[in-house]
Amino acid sequence: MEVLLHQIDAFADAPFTGNPAAVMPLLAWLPDELLQQLAEENNLAETAFYTSALPPEAGEPPGIGPAYHLRWFTPGREVDMCGHATLATAAHLVEDIHPGADRVQFFTRSGWLAVDRTDDDELILDLPAVESLDVIPDPELVAALGVRPVRALSGQDEVLVVATEREVREARPNFAAFPKLERGAVLTARGDSADFVSRMFAPGAGILEDPVTGSAHAQLTPLWAAELGRATLTARQLSRRGGALRCRLDGDRVLLAGRCRRYLDGVVRLPG
Repeated sequence: MEVLLHQIDAFADAPFTGNPAAVMPLLAWLPDELLQQLAEENNLAETAFYTSALPPEAGEPPGIGPAYHLRWFTPGREVDMCGHATLATAAHLVEDIHPGADRVQFFTRSGWLAVDRTDDDELILDLPAVESLDVIPDPELVAALGVRPVRALSGQDEVLVVATEREVREARPNFAAFPKLERGAVLTARGDSADFVSRMFAPGAGILEDPVTGSAHAQLTPLWAAELGRATLTARQLSRRGGALRCRLDGDRVLLAGRCRRYLDGVVRLPG
């Protein structure tokens, strides 16, 4: 049995930047154990699997455009939300399958998501905004990241706000001391090179540091929009690879704009 594999860098503004995602089209769903083994073998932050068959609970797609069932797996588990692998899947679909489409839609564990293509081939991902609540900083997390937070918030991810971009860039986490988290931890600050900057760590999900995390920006955009007093922002994730996003808060949605660069196309051969 052969399955196609496309490796695409999402939110990439130059070669070898952004977040690599594996995109694997399926004719029908394979067993979950095999999907997890494929994601572990790919050894990227996320592998996206999709089929054209929608499950009964999806109902009718909310808009016009091709619609697919999409799932995401880290090397360690299936996840509820992944922005960069959704953008990468959309890039593959509009380049290879639907060259005339300006929108593709996905039914996911987070409901319906959409990606629009602009006239200059930028992609815009539409995600639900994620609420954050102010909390007392977790002393274990603070110690593991080795920072001095000026604010701590909890939501989809645990967020520590620090005073400067330099503190975000120079943080050296001690992953052996990381507390057990539901998802991950985000370190963020007002930026020098963009409106805000961040880094994201999820060792519990098998990802020590994620290169560029679209889903984290669904939580960071409302935070920084309120802090800076405007809805449209630029963001940069300060991982070793780095990545750029343009973010806009639109009511209860977050729109993330970025570009994708294809790295490889291949074939995975599975046992019968």
